[in-house]
Amino acid sequence: MDPKSKAERFLSLVERLSLRPHRVSELAQLYGVSVRTVERDLEALSHAGYRIERLGRGLYRIPDHPPTLHPVEALALFAAGRLLYHQAPTRQYENALEKLAKMLPEPLRSLLLKSTQGLKERRGDSRTLEMVARALLERRVLAFEYRSGGSKNWRPKEVLVYFLEANRTNLGLYAIGYERTYHRQILTFKLNRMRNARLLEETYEFPEDFDPNVYLRQAWGVVGAREETVEVRLRFAPEAAWRALEGDYPGLTVDKELPDGSLLARLKAVPFKGGVPWEVLSWVQSFGPRVEVLSPPELRSLWLEEARQVLAKATESVGIRG
Repeated sequence: MDPKSKAERFLSLVERLSLRPHRVSELAQLYGVSVRTVERDLEALSHAGYRIERLGRGLYRIPDHPPTLHPVEALALFAAGRLLYHQAPTRQYENALEKLAKMLPEPLRSLLLKSTQGLKERRGDSRTLEMVARALLERRVLAFEYRSGGSKNWRPKEVLVYFLEANRTNLGLYAIGYERTYHRQILTFKLNRMRNARLLEETYEFPEDFDPNVYLRQAWGVVGAREETVEVRLRFAPEAAWRALEGDYPGLTVDKELPDGSLLARLKAVPFKGGVPWEVLSWVQSFGPRVEVLSPPELRSLWLEEARQVLAKATESVGIRG
């Protein structure tokens, strides 16, 4: 093995053994070397001054001292790791999670590592992730083909990436940036709807007037601010009123509490796809019959029509079973 590969293995060994205990056989399989080679590596690291601890037969670690964190800080990092795991499409995220876990005290470190082992089986497209990340970090124009939700056509795009956002609903990753190919405005693009992503040589600067907080202020998913908004008025049934009163929804204002315990509320949302705020519609539908859409008429009509279709399918299923 060449010196560079051996040096890289040494660095990786230090990282892994500092993170958690490993067995020699596990490391040998990971690096594609013999058990004896790993044992010699551990001896070399020990002679180099690293504190190699033997915890049992073939089980070793390097004692690590994570930074001192307030309990709330530690919990926040743990929660960030769990969110990262839920939306991570590829096993390449495993390295990021391990580095995050290294900052945590026990038992949070071990719990995070154990709860995210499923990343090893994920086979998502890491190339798109890399291209989008590099576009943002290097401020280079990102070119790709894009297929919008429900469409069968792939269209070429060139985007100046300004921000990355994880959708609060599906935890998918989205790129937000200026699309200069056709729309010539700031739009949102889902990463797993991209293909053939590549970087152009052309670079750009972030606009001083772009504020992700402003752009996403009225977002019910990832569709950010545009000049046009619609006001949605809703009636919450008594059994759903408490969720509206918790105040966890962007821009939702309670207008009136009715004698029967129901609520009248309103919010502003960004319309798209025929002028309908589809992200709000999906959220409303999650309440079932416990929320009624009062306005705008376009949204109410669509909400009622989809409810009728659900009823029709349910009736049809009962007829088939009967």
